[in-house]
Amino acid sequence: MRTYELMMISRGDLDDVAVDTNIRRFTGLIGEQGGNVINVDHWGKRQFAYEINHMNEGFYTVIDLEISSEGLTELDRQLGITDEVVRHKFVRPPIRTKRV
Repeated sequence: MRTYELMMISRGDLDDVAVDTNIRRFTGLIGEQGGNVINVDHWGKRQFAYEINHMNEGFYTVIDLEISSEGLTELDRQLGITDEVVRHKFVRPPIRTKRV
């Protein structure tokens, strides 16, 4: 399993309960695919730099996770077909080393 960072932007017209439900849905899907959620960092509602699908703001969430490539493919597919998710992106962060 590899470590990834997922940036997910939920629609800005959702309420807090719907956003939390959406986040729990995808963290649950990560577990179903045999992955592990390391950290969930919810940034809250932010203004977009440019209009996306006639929207000007959205809820930003960053999820650090470990998952297999097959699980990542399914997670990417599910994120792509969910109406509540405006944009998403996976990044492989560099290996973190402790400085002495």
